[in-house]
Amino acid sequence: MLLTREEMTALFQVGVIAADPDKAVKTSLSENPIALPDRGKLFVLGMGKAACTMTEAALSCLPQPTSVLVVTNYENKRAVQGATVMPAGHPIPDESGLRAALAVEALLAQAGEMDRVLVLVSGGGSALLPAPVEGLSLSEKAEVNRLLLGAGLEIGMINAVRQHLSRLKGGGLLRQAAPAPVTALILSDVIGDDMRAIASGPTVAPLMDRADVVKMLKQRGLWDQLPDAARTALRRTEDHLPLPLAENRLVGSNRLSLDAMLNAQPDARIISDALVGDVSDAAALIVARAQACGLQLALFGGETTVTLRGTGRGGRNQELALRIAIALQGKPGWRFLSGGTDGRDGPTDAAGALVDGGTVARIRAAGGDPEALLSNNDSYRALALAGDLLITGATGTNVADLQILSMGP
Repeated sequence: MLLTREEMTALFQVGVIAADPDKAVKTSLSENPIALPDRGKLFVLGMGKAACTMTEAALSCLPQPTSVLVVTNYENKRAVQGATVMPAGHPIPDESGLRAALAVEALLAQAGEMDRVLVLVSGGGSALLPAPVEGLSLSEKAEVNRLLLGAGLEIGMINAVRQHLSRLKGGGLLRQAAPAPVTALILSDVIGDDMRAIASGPTVAPLMDRADVVKMLKQRGLWDQLPDAARTALRRTEDHLPLPLAENRLVGSNRLSLDAMLNAQPDARIISDALVGDVSDAAALIVARAQACGLQLALFGGETTVTLRGTGRGGRNQELALRIAIALQGKPGWRFLSGGTDGRDGPTDAAGALVDGGTVARIRAAGGDPEALLSNNDSYRALALAGDLLITGATGTNVADLQILSMGP
């Protein structure tokens, strides 16, 4: 049976709700309470798109901490009782993020051996807390970020570069907090849940050493495009001092959301929980699935990438949906939804899109050329013409993307 558009959207929301950071934090702290210091102080730091909710949940389970700081994106900012909340730019770092990073460092500097630091990590924490290494300006770091985001690199590769250009990433937060012990509750937006890649791993070791990062950038043809200061920083001698130990707990992930959706629709099938790589490849996989099968409800999860070639506006979920709409145009009996669980796809107000066999016709009827708009990376405009944008607003969580393919008579 072909799901209605309302049923598709409701199923997507099941996945979003399953990544509820409030429930995830409370469950973790109730099942495994933090050993609080007898004579020391407790510092709480929340970072990422889910930071407000995660911090509120933690504070409801803990005695009054000495200091609480929350850094989140502008869309998810709200007051948190007992905490200082600092909004910052995402996905491009900004001056507010730089001020927030300095505030984080000031908080960590207060922690001593008898104290404890609780860190609440969620997706987006990397861009929100730019702390450029010596010799690198914020504008230069932002330029690196734009270059990497537009080159179609997977998030792990992007974060590997970020880690060596930051004072807080790749375990830098642990060094700043030392000698205070650190416990981190981590909501994963990374496929495979590699904690080194989530928010660029503030409480774990880097993904690569500097030599491997340089090699990867050269292989991708990006090395010469980096600002001189970034290349200088990546050429510096590696610091091989052992990283302070931390207790890192994974409290939520994309796979858990897919499992919740499957539980809500037992007739569905999870086709892939690692839909990664360029959107063109991901679209080909989904189109092949649609053409090869009859009645089916297929679920996917992951985080694709987009190579920017035009000047339009959109995001990976919108471009993926538009590609599928073009490939399956005119064919009845199918619908496809692709959305970011954080409610924001790229620099737009849409979470993604919900398309069907009539999407392309609706775009053309509204005066748009779907193929030309796609070539210009202008998926937002194309899908707006069709009335197919998925608008949810900020969700307060982030466990990457979810896709639903529904087919039927």
